[in-house]
Amino acid sequence: MSDLKAFAAEVREWLEANCPEEMRKPITGDKDLCWGGRNWEFQSDAQKVWLDRMVAKGWTVPTWPKEYGGAGLSRAEEIILKKEMARIGARSPLSSFGIWMLGPALLKFGTEEQKLEHLPPVARGEIRWCQGYSEPSAGSDLASLATKCEDKGDHFMVNGQKVWTSYADKADWIFCLVRTDNTGKKHHGISFVLFDMETPGVEARPIKLISGRSPFCETFFEDVRVEKKNLVGTRDRGWDVAKYLLTHEREMIGGQGQLEGQGRPLHEIAAGSLGIEDGKLADPMLRSKVAEAEIDDWAFSLTVSRKLAEAKAGASLGADSSMLKYYGTELNKRKYELMMDATGHDGLEWESDRSNDGKLARSWLRTKGNSIEGGTSEVQLNIISKHILQLPGA
Repeated sequence: MSDLKAFAAEVREWLEANCPEEMRKPITGDKDLCWGGRNWEFQSDAQKVWLDRMVAKGWTVPTWPKEYGGAGLSRAEEIILKKEMARIGARSPLSSFGIWMLGPALLKFGTEEQKLEHLPPVARGEIRWCQGYSEPSAGSDLASLATKCEDKGDHFMVNGQKVWTSYADKADWIFCLVRTDNTGKKHHGISFVLFDMETPGVEARPIKLISGRSPFCETFFEDVRVEKKNLVGTRDRGWDVAKYLLTHEREMIGGQGQLEGQGRPLHEIAAGSLGIEDGKLADPMLRSKVAEAEIDDWAFSLTVSRKLAEAKAGASLGADSSMLKYYGTELNKRKYELMMDATGHDGLEWESDRSNDGKLARSWLRTKGNSIEGGTSEVQLNIISKHILQLPGA
């Protein structure tokens, strides 16, 4: 405990000295998130300075080994780092599917050469990744995917289509599930490959959502050459990699429901819109709902921390990731419903400087997609029923 206290003091001192004031302000839109990549344009000098300083400390991926760009921190130290960042309102220096999803998969299944080639650029924010999983006829039933990958001797050739590929039009590389064998069960014959989005034959077409904006794309592959060194894990056993990665994707989506570190607390937003009477939120019904949501968020945060500590100790998240994904999704939807209630008519503004171009309304609509992405809520409930609750007939 004394070592952790010393570490906390060191982190606090370093953050106070090195986190720019601009990077301590609440996020107001997508431009405030740093995604990195070959074509990323920093929105300010402070955004670049903050990323560079965190990269130098290895704190963009604090628990990764140092040889892959991390700091080799323990889970307990990582929690302290996050708490100290939240204390001063420090923004995350880097948003990355490479960190949240691909990184854990490569750490477990990748060769040493693959780790050294791909992980340090992820940690430094030099390469932006997207995920090629869902297809028009393979969404929740992902194992039905049909994107074809043929062995051409010294390389693979990929043909097919993916859909709901987040930020495919902005990504540098893609981690992709492909069909390498059609002769066995549908979960067999799937492989996990990596390739550059600038490879000839790759095309990404944006899809618009009800929010008026969208990170999603349709992605098409026509005779795309993939080097064999970019096969992750065993050929035809990519489903093992896919399942492991999905646990981290669901954890990431579920984490969106956590209220801590996402700007002002709900009760402050509500108070600013509706006012205070006798030291309390003026609307008693909304006050009750906000208190309930913040209590549930605290319980959820503790559960997430416990599950991640278990995973760090070697336990598999397994079906627990579906539980975290489902509850985090519902909590995130509740959060935005309450913010819409709290802001009243102002929350419905769609295009104005005052509303930051309708950020709240668009974000509220975007949360509806949380119930679909990463596996629908219905699929998650089935998994929870069968593997956690062990209900009869599930």
